[in-house]
Amino acid sequence: MTTPFPFTSGQVLTAAQLNNITTLPTNDQTANYVLVAGDVGKRVIMNVASANTVTVNDSVFGAGDTIFIANKGSGTSTITAGAGVTINSADVLTVSQWQGGTLYFISASAAIWFPNQRTPGLAFISSNTFSGVSSFSLPADTFTTTYDNYRLEIQITALSGTGTVRLRTSGSDNSSSSYKYSVGFAGTYTSGTFSAASSASATSFELFMEDAASPYSWQGSMDLMSPKLSDRTVFHGSCANLTKGRLYTGIFDATTTFDSMTFLATSITGTVRVYGYANS
Repeated sequence: MTTPFPFTSGQVLTAAQLNNITTLPTNDQTANYVLVAGDVGKRVIMNVASANTVTVNDSVFGAGDTIFIANKGSGTSTITAGAGVTINSADVLTVSQWQGGTLYFISASAAIWFPNQRTPGLAFISSNTFSGVSSFSLPADTFTTTYDNYRLEIQITALSGTGTVRLRTSGSDNSSSSYKYSVGFAGTYTSGTFSAASSASATSFELFMEDAASPYSWQGSMDLMSPKLSDRTVFHGSCANLTKGRLYTGIFDATTTFDSMTFLATSITGTVRVYGYANS
């Protein structure tokens, strides 16, 4: 039984309803959602596979109103202030899968977000799998102003040709000659030789190379610095397979903002997990 909330003047509740007072109604959403006055005292449950927003508009709620927001979908939900609204919090306004928190209003145009748990040093954003493709792009708005810097954990299980990446904005890859990079790699772990490759005007960053000796597989990580800020984007990281190791670093030499990234090769299969570095 669900409590008939909100209560009305003169309403008579049964004993069963009173005993069930903690079972508040839920409002399940499967797309971007704008909170309404009827959500006060409810649990708003987001269930969206891609990044989404929960918007708070001005003069809809009053001081003391409370809404619980949770996310059971794989897409990160962002609590978004509409025009004239201020949302304060000691933590980020994003809700990853299986997380939630309480939105408490102190006025018609101001609220405080109390997350159920503080964001750790690395906050999970998304997991992305691709198979036998020549290019694969992370979802739009993977990189936002919520975090300045990001960590990508990359596992490539099959590769044909050289594996590169391009930065991406609003659904389009940036293929200008602004990518500068250096790659250092060992011939094999036992040979003792070390080689390098570099470019001052490439149209993408080089990460992986085809390697028949260890069936084309690579595992590694990349730190991506300031992709969404109006600054030069810097990347550095490393990867390895059964026979070789590679170190790479580079910069996109223009103050361009990016929200995603594309992986390119003749054919590539793998998984990329994206995390945001907490700013504080």
